[in-house]
Formats: sequence, structure tokens, C-alpha cells
Amino acid sequence: MDPYASGMFKANPYAEKTDVKGELVVVLRGKYPQRGLQLIKPKSRAVNLGEVHELIITDQQAQPGDKVDPIAYLGFFAITAPGILVTGDRLKVAGKEVGMLSGFDETHMPNHLNIIVSGERISGEELGLELGADVVFQQGEY
Repeated sequence: MDPYASGMFKANPYAEKTDVKGELVVVLRGKYPQRGLQLIKPKSRAVNLGEVHELIITDQQAQPGDKVDPIAYLGFFAITAPGILVTGDRLKVAGKEVGMLSGFDETHMPNHLNIIVSGERISGEELGLELGADVVFQQGEY
């Protein structure tokens, strides 16, 4: 039984957690008004050292289980400090807060996870992101 779908958690089960950190390995360009990403229902995912995942941003106020259409591609990052990503975590890239983690799309699994962040819908290229930039997810509101 999925504890998220069944409503077992009445409060945030994550009392404390470490930051998940990484390094940008690809800067992406491109925006789509109707991408059609389907966010999975679970609110958290474990990410392991060395894995590479994609960062996608939307200006839609999305949450687990939602379909996400308007997106911009930020980039791919390699995990340097593994941990647990949870919806509500804050994303910083190169020290700048970019948005809040909205959910996960598994379209390309097992190759990589699409990590969807709500914020200003602007691509990595438009933000001026550079290869090697620090990527940090910090605990936010659940």
C-alpha cells in the first residue's frame, strides 16, 4: 500500500534531512507549452551518488499526481551528495534560488528521473547557467 495515496501521513514525516547536492553536467535550452508530463503520486524519491537526473521548470503550481504542460528545460545534474528529495524542497543553482520541487516524472526511467520544479519558466541557457554549477536541494515546506 502506498502511504501517500492512502493518506497515512497526516503530517510531514521528514523531521530533518540533509541537502541533496550535485553538479550541472548539461545546460539545456527550450520551452514547451504542452509537454504533458505526468507527475507520480509519491512525494519523495531517493537519489544516489553519481546518478544523473534532469531538471525541468514550470510556472504551473503543480503537485504529485498532476499533469504538467508548460515547461522549460534547465539542465542535467550529477548527484555528488545523495539523499532524499521531497516535494516542497527549495532548488538553488549556482547559489540562486530557482524554485520549489513539485514532483517527479518517470518518462525516461530507468535512464533518468525528470525532477519538476515550480518557478519562473525560463531555460538553463536563458538563466546563464554554466557547466559545473552547484545544484542544491534544501528542505522546504512539505
